[in-house]
Amino acid sequence: MTDTVPVIDWASDFDVLDPRYITDPFSIWDDLRTTCPIAHTDRRISSWLPTRYEDVTAIAHDIAHFSSLRVAVIPGGEDDEPPVDFEGPNLEYGLPPISADPPLHTWTRRLLLPWFSHRRVDGYVPMTRDLCRGLLDGFAEGAHADAAAGYAQQIPVRVIAHILGVSTDMSDTFTMWVRDILEFADDPERRQRGAEGLLMYFVEQLEYRRHNPGPDLLSELLGEEVDGKPIDDGIILGIAALVLIAGVDTTWSAIGSSIWHLATHPEDQQRLRDEPGLMALAVEELLRAYSPVTMARLVTEDVEYGGCPMKEGDKVLMNFPAANRDPEAFEEPDVVRLDRAHNRHVAFGSGIHRCAGSNLARMELQVALEEWLHRIPAFSLEQGKEITWAGGQVRGPRILPVVF
Repeated sequence: MTDTVPVIDWASDFDVLDPRYITDPFSIWDDLRTTCPIAHTDRRISSWLPTRYEDVTAIAHDIAHFSSLRVAVIPGGEDDEPPVDFEGPNLEYGLPPISADPPLHTWTRRLLLPWFSHRRVDGYVPMTRDLCRGLLDGFAEGAHADAAAGYAQQIPVRVIAHILGVSTDMSDTFTMWVRDILEFADDPERRQRGAEGLLMYFVEQLEYRRHNPGPDLLSELLGEEVDGKPIDDGIILGIAALVLIAGVDTTWSAIGSSIWHLATHPEDQQRLRDEPGLMALAVEELLRAYSPVTMARLVTEDVEYGGCPMKEGDKVLMNFPAANRDPEAFEEPDVVRLDRAHNRHVAFGSGIHRCAGSNLARMELQVALEEWLHRIPAFSLEQGKEITWAGGQVRGPRILPVVF
């Protein structure tokens, strides 16, 4: 149900759901940087698209003029209300801390950070490694696989389920709900289905943990107090939904894009086999080159930025992927240098809303690539098979046939 009207002028009528943008946004960003570095569109809602590193990071830090109360890239104005008619905890808080401004943002983020600290994430490594090896056992002896659906998409959802203390048997259902919400945002019925399913599930889980607490994030949040009072169920519900949505699609997209890159650059996959100590730097470079996430900000009052007359209620799409391809910020940005040392990428955002789960995402990406490269010999894309990409809020391969 995406807008079928083709884009004629990307500077004045861009569409992040246009098939050309999803398939090859890089060339579009390159053109815009030299002709109109902050593009505009009136599709769905008046929105702006910065493409330079300097602009994206400056807007990210200006929380006075650019609020995070409405972070959905699509469908624009339709996200001004809760995504589902729902009788339960108050949903007015959205998905804190990502969709909150201070002070709500400040203390909800503080509650989450310990769960994604380096120390905590190190404890998830053995489980993640075992998970990757188990998935590889299912297809590594064959001649081909769907590296997206059969591998990349299976890893983060199970790790997040472990953190939330919910059954990994729900992984396929979680995946369906997340895709409904993020990939099909122009389809209100499908978006409703995903949001309703996810919210109802977590309401049931919160009620269960009131009487059966465990060593998990949901139980801890139920036991926390802020200013001497228990946390509102609606806030806990929003945090739980955020951890699932933000922790699943973003990371599997990064893993899938990285495998796609290695499949199309055999010299890089061989180098990582020959120089395993390079992996940490390579992960940062792959995150820079194939940053999956674009977020939105809501203009709080009429303001002119970079000569653009932004109006109250407009959206600014925080184009972190384009910022990471800006030649003013990165030397030869379209070249993937696995050993790139100077790499101040913003794949995890910038400012107060920088991704709280970045340590976890890095770990999952590194372990997933290490185990794949250890188990699978040289691999490439399967000729004659279609590769499909999702776009909009999160860009990444959804079908990725490879042979080995």
